[in-house]
Amino acid sequence: MAAFDPICSGIPEMDACLDHIRLGDNVVWQVSDLREFRLFTDAYIRQAVKDRRNIIYFRFASHPPLVDPQPGVKIVPIELTHHFESFTVKIHNIIEQEGWDAFYVFDCLSELQTAWSTDLMMGNFFKVTCPYLFSLNTVAFFPLIRGKHSFRAIAKIRDTTQLFLDVYSDADHVYVRPEKVWNRYSDTMFLPHIFIPERQTFRPILDGVQASRFYTIMNRSQSRAVEQNKDAWDRFFDDAKQDYAAGKNIDEACSEMCKIMMSRDKKMRAMIQSQFTPEDFFDVRDHMIGTGMIGGKAAGLLLARKIIENNDPDLYARLEPHDSYYIGSDVYYSYIVDNNFWDLRIRQRQQQEYFALADDFADRLSSGSFAPEMEQRFVRLLEYYGRDPIIVRSSSILEDGFGNAFAGKYESVFCANAGTMTERLHELEQAIRTVYASTMSLSALDYRKRRGLDQRDEQMALLIQRVSGSHYEEYYMPCAAGVGYSYSPYRFLKNQDPSAGMLRLVMGLGTGAVDRTEGSYPRLVNLDQPEATAYTTVAERHRYSQRKVAAINKTEKCLASVSQRNIENKLPFYLQNQLLEHDTEAERNLRELGMRRQVRFISCHGLVKNRALMTDMKQMLADIQSVYQYPVDTEFTINLAESGEYVINLLQCRPLQVYEDTGKVIIPAPASDETVLLESKGASMGLSRTMDLDTIVAVDAKAYYEMPYAEKSEIAKCIGAINWKYRGQGRKMMLMVPGRVGTSSPELGVPTAFADISEFSAVCEIAVSNVGYNPELSFGSHIFQDLVEAEILYTAVFENDHTLAYHPEALDGCVNHLKEWVGSDQYADIVKVYETKCRLYYDVESEHLLCVLKKTEE
Repeated sequence: MAAFDPICSGIPEMDACLDHIRLGDNVVWQVSDLREFRLFTDAYIRQAVKDRRNIIYFRFASHPPLVDPQPGVKIVPIELTHHFESFTVKIHNIIEQEGWDAFYVFDCLSELQTAWSTDLMMGNFFKVTCPYLFSLNTVAFFPLIRGKHSFRAIAKIRDTTQLFLDVYSDADHVYVRPEKVWNRYSDTMFLPHIFIPERQTFRPILDGVQASRFYTIMNRSQSRAVEQNKDAWDRFFDDAKQDYAAGKNIDEACSEMCKIMMSRDKKMRAMIQSQFTPEDFFDVRDHMIGTGMIGGKAAGLLLARKIIENNDPDLYARLEPHDSYYIGSDVYYSYIVDNNFWDLRIRQRQQQEYFALADDFADRLSSGSFAPEMEQRFVRLLEYYGRDPIIVRSSSILEDGFGNAFAGKYESVFCANAGTMTERLHELEQAIRTVYASTMSLSALDYRKRRGLDQRDEQMALLIQRVSGSHYEEYYMPCAAGVGYSYSPYRFLKNQDPSAGMLRLVMGLGTGAVDRTEGSYPRLVNLDQPEATAYTTVAERHRYSQRKVAAINKTEKCLASVSQRNIENKLPFYLQNQLLEHDTEAERNLRELGMRRQVRFISCHGLVKNRALMTDMKQMLADIQSVYQYPVDTEFTINLAESGEYVINLLQCRPLQVYEDTGKVIIPAPASDETVLLESKGASMGLSRTMDLDTIVAVDAKAYYEMPYAEKSEIAKCIGAINWKYRGQGRKMMLMVPGRVGTSSPELGVPTAFADISEFSAVCEIAVSNVGYNPELSFGSHIFQDLVEAEILYTAVFENDHTLAYHPEALDGCVNHLKEWVGSDQYADIVKVYETKCRLYYDVESEHLLCVLKKTEE
């Protein structure tokens, strides 16, 4: 049938009064009781069965059925859970299967509030479902309970639907007042109508006596409605606050607050409820914009801080107070719905377009607009923070959970927060868009896919934090920052106690602690021996020290990577003495040449010598781990005063996935028909294993170094193409590259993302110091966390006694299969793909690795 063709509703006089229900119409009935809805639905179903329509009843609510089982009606049960997206997609998939001209009845829309705890998401569901039904020329009936929803939610539904009909009744009369009838008009259409079910009459009210009765019933019905100026979410929290103030037990309400706002993970919820008071839940809500979850990162941060507060009040007094804000996960969905991106979102979730549509969807997410009321909330947030720099951090629902760290997969964006309010608002909104768009990054999508999370709801909440730090002329930064681990499986010192924990410490902002940056190394601190290092000379400590400092440039309004020499003299002397160390050997050599000059490097030596500070860091990590009953990974800043007073700001906490070794591997002597490719000690990280490698992908260091700088990223693309071509095919591959993987700097190595190397079983970084390629066992970086979670063995070829043997010439006789693998031999002199018989052994306990090639017959 054609769009907008009239259909019979089963009540002929109603058809005449409304100029018929039409194909494409969504009909919303606002009722006080679902029995009122059935007066019209029963007639609609009877007529549809008589007319041999394709009738579908979506059954998802707890209320009694609205359609009786009968021939000609398909009853489709849908589980109503807190997963908005999964629920919506299931219904849309069924609508797609049923196709054109179908007739629908939905359970009560108000029931959605019980699962999603907010009117906002009910409105979003209707806003994306109604147009889809309309596009297929369907007819759909929806009931909605009067007075249970905010005026804003009702307005969203009324603006989207084609017919919105208000139903009122008492013991003797049923009245219907059309609030909206789209694309039709008559002189009496919008008058109240009286419906007599026994006679099936439906007529407009034209006389004053009947009108008086109608308004009496309408006013009585509306007076029973709850406060509709607020969303159901706000009403729930307000009621909980009132009950708590009145001295009532609100344990059940706290449990509900934890479930709808803090975490979906049962283990996390149990820990949160054991540590939080009702005031803590109310405080989170008071600092929240929108509704929904605050996400894994925010929940982990708040839980960790409460653990310290409850278990070590003295230590908590030395923590910097947090004043974070949270943008709820429902805002992300509303942003997609309000900008009409939902259809693209649904398409992107499908297997065949999961990766293909990602860039398009990311572009859309980067260009949407925010609702005026949301912008007003953003302005109030900026007014609260004044002109202090802030950071917008991802805090997705699945992020920072047990087994799913999502380390570095989503963006965090610093905002200088300077200039006019218009400029500051634009900067904040653009930062939010950037984080939203990062949900479609290849690394994030691949991570979710590999871990079986690609069909899970992954709403993006946001954590807004004031950047901890001080002003140093045009720069703003903390004295130091880093990541801290309550357990360290990577032993960089002899006799190191892994259970003491470790820090990855940098001067300035903490980006250098989690990323592999150009020529820069963080200070590794074993909390059992804080001052100890793996280097024996000052020259070595200088060589492997931090060279660039991350800070916010207030003048340029951006995050800057500043060289040490450009920032050190902007620091007060007391701070220079805490963070910088003299290279006494270099200074002595210069004096012998007649030059007196200070040579300093960043070592944070004053911090690691501060016993009280290091004890606090160790205790903080141990306290949190004791409650988690699991190792934890934290982020922090440290700020110092000239008096020696310090404050620690705990910024993030999540479970730390560590290697759980499966047992000792005996490393054999090479057989007579085997050639040693690599043998090392103390240069690997991963589980003990013995495995056969069928493929080695190697990048020639000299050829890579000599290629034009602008083309070096092509080698990363080439490796990525190999990685993705053989994704999921069970190959055992080892990647051998000069310098570092997981870096954005081609001068440090091949600039691969984890998504480019995720299919390799082992990754080997090779030192070529004469051209500046130096591996780094960067325990604590994002790339390290990826390797741990994917159980990829990491090893390195160092130019020191860690490397017992290295014979790359053993591969010289092998055939390069690059063209077969990627379809081009353009870079065959740089990238080698060898199909070999190779056996690799690694034992964690002895830190011994051996990789041998089986000799080929002459």
